[in-house]
Parts: sequence; structure tokens; C-alpha cells
Amino acid sequence: MSISLISLIFLPIWINMAQIQQGGPDEKEKTTALKDLLSRIDLDELMKKDEPPLDFPDTLEGFEYAFNERGQLRHIKTGEPFVFNYREDLHRWNQKRYEALGEIITKYVYDLLEKDCNLKKISIPVDATESEPKSFIFMSEDALTNPQKLMVLIHGSGVVRAGQWARRLIINEDLDSGTQIPFIKRAVDEGYGVIVLNPNENYIEVEKPKMHVQSSSDSSDEPAEKRERKDKVSKETKKRRDFYEKYRNPQREKEMMHLYIRENGSPEEHAIYVWDHFIAQSAAENVFFVAHSYGGLAFVELMIQREADVKSKVTAVALTDSVHNVWHQEAGKTIREWMRENCCNWVSSSEPLDTSVESMLPDCPRVSAAGAEAETSQPGETDRNQPGETLPAVPQAHTPADQPHCGPPPTAEGPGPSLVLQPEPDGRLANH
Repeated sequence: MSISLISLIFLPIWINMAQIQQGGPDEKEKTTALKDLLSRIDLDELMKKDEPPLDFPDTLEGFEYAFNERGQLRHIKTGEPFVFNYREDLHRWNQKRYEALGEIITKYVYDLLEKDCNLKKISIPVDATESEPKSFIFMSEDALTNPQKLMVLIHGSGVVRAGQWARRLIINEDLDSGTQIPFIKRAVDEGYGVIVLNPNENYIEVEKPKMHVQSSSDSSDEPAEKRERKDKVSKETKKRRDFYEKYRNPQREKEMMHLYIRENGSPEEHAIYVWDHFIAQSAAENVFFVAHSYGGLAFVELMIQREADVKSKVTAVALTDSVHNVWHQEAGKTIREWMRENCCNWVSSSEPLDTSVESMLPDCPRVSAAGAEAETSQPGETDRNQPGETLPAVPQAHTPADQPHCGPPPTAEGPGPSLVLQPEPDGRLANH
């Protein structure tokens, strides 16, 4: 919106104020109301009135995009990658469009988990009623019955959901870079059961009900004159509010409220719930975790709440740029000692691959992921993976003898589990 157009909007208000400032008490009251209105008008919000409607397609085809054979998102007609700045100078509209596409991507990945990876979608809470809010996780057919090994995947915070590492990478790079699918397929091929957590699905959104305020005229205890005066003030207030609202929210976006999912209202609660109802009940002798970013914090909280159980079942934990903090989370000495022996955290660093990285925290070893591709957001994109984060990447097969080992060492009975998570020379985590 140009400066001249904004001036045209405000000019009548300024003229009005100049005129009524010369009047009596009634006119001064109007001046106060107009000043109040001006103080509450947000120019950024006002500019929304020139936006196109926030009405976006609900399918990839509607956006005229599709994933090609390499898993890259491309425009159906031009073959070009996704363009964020679809409309110049309409940042908010472009962001809303990006978010709408992101929701479609989330459903697309869910579909791949079921059809391409043969995972089952399991509703939680397990004893949920028909009417209460629900979430879900994904599991392989043998997740609870595999007697040997189970792989558990936990993504980071923000907009990502089950099966994703980073939405931005899915949209701008490819499915292998941004999803957990390569890990899932490799784990299944090597005989692992698999459980994919969904720690950011904590609530459902419903439209906020409109508040019906009882009219003051219903109060029979007040004199009629006082009730009339109150009604008049109420009507004037509503009129001013509606006038302001017309500019504040021209798109009339619905006001939403959150209904939280029982025992799954946060990533930490979700991890504990899935542990209690699924992982702890599994037959696997060795359980392995791969946790990215906030997923690492959720795992540490799980350890704090279920220390003995976790120690008895979990063999190794691979973290990537975990944001856990053993001091803030008040992890005890025995937990910190266990983490030093059984966890490894690959972090963004300019140091050579697997070089030890200094840490202020007395917990698991931190090593460099070297040339790992950093997950960064394009301007305006609100995915929550922070700039410079190391993301888990496509598993590769090699077993250098000098790499740090995140699983148990070989024993007289034979080698440890065959799937051990280590970074490749290019900085990407690999499964061995």
C-alpha cells in the first residue's frame, strides 16, 4: 500500500479531529475516541486490506506442483523449483501460501509412510473416546514383536510432523534430504522394527466460539435511565470496535483455539506416553534412538522420568544438534554417566569430521559433523529448524575403524548390533 493511499485513509480522521477540537464536552469525547482509534491501528495490519484472499488449494495438483522421480518438488508446467515470493511485496500472503503448501506436504509424507514404508498409523491415546482430540504415531508391523532390535525416530520442534526432519528441505531440496524415509527403509532392510514419533502433534484447532454478552438491559435492579445510558455506551463501543476491526483484520481470518491431546500435550509428554504404551512393551532386546534438535531434549526428559526402564532397554542414542541441557533439565549424575557411554551428539562445526567438540555440559560426547549441509530457512519461511543445524541424512554403508561408536563394542559373542549411527566423510549420519 502506498503512502498516499494511507494518507487518504487517515485524512478524514485528522480533519474530523481538527474540527471537533473546537467544540464542547461532547466533541472532546469524540476526539478522545478518535485518538484511541488511531493509537490502536497497526499499519502492517492495515495493509492486509490490499491482499488477495487467503484461499489456497488443498492439493499439490491445485498448486500445480508434483514430486518428480528424484523426489524433488517441481512445477508441473515449467519444471521449476518452488518459488516463495510468488507475489512481490506481499510477504504475509506468500508466507500463508507457503504454510498451506506445507500442510499438504505433511499429508503427502504421512501417505508415503503408510504406502511406501509399509508403516501402520496408530491412534493415541490408545483408550481415546470417539469425541476427544487424538494424535497418532507410525510403526512397522513388527515394532512390538521384533525380539532383537527396534529403531525409534524423533524429529525436532516447529512445523515438522512424523516422518520429517525439515519441511524446508522437502520443498526446496528433495524428499530424501528432508524426510526420515531413508532411515526407515534402511532400518527395515536390516531387520529393525521401527517406531516414528509425532511429538509436535499436541492439539487440534477448532474455531473459537463467539462470546454472547448478556445485555445490561436485562438487569432489573438498575433504573431505566442508567440502563439506557449503559446500552448507548455499549453500542458506541461496538461501533468503534467494528470500525477498527475492518482495518485490523480485513481477511476476517477465523479465531482459533487449541484443544490439547490427553497425555500428549507437549513433545516431552508425547515421548513418555509412547515409551509407556509402546516402546516399553516391545519385545526388542536392543532399542536405538535417533533424535534431532528438540527431540534430544525430549529423550533426556524421558530418561529423567523413566531412568531404570530406559537403561534396561536402550542400547545407543544418536543425536544431531540436540538442544538438551542436563543442568536445566536437572538430569542426575547416573543419567549423565550413562549418556557419556551410550550417546553421541553430532553438531555443526567447521572442524574435521568426528573431531571432538568442546562442551560446557558433562554429558554425551559432541563431535563435528564437518561438511553436513546446514538447515537454514529462506527469508520469511517460519520452519523452526535453526540456521546451521546438522540434520540426519541418508544412510551410507561403510565401517571405518577409527570412527566413534554409538553402540556397544564387539564382545566375545560377536559384534554389536549391525546398525550403528555414524557420520560419513561428507558429514552425513550413516547407519552401520
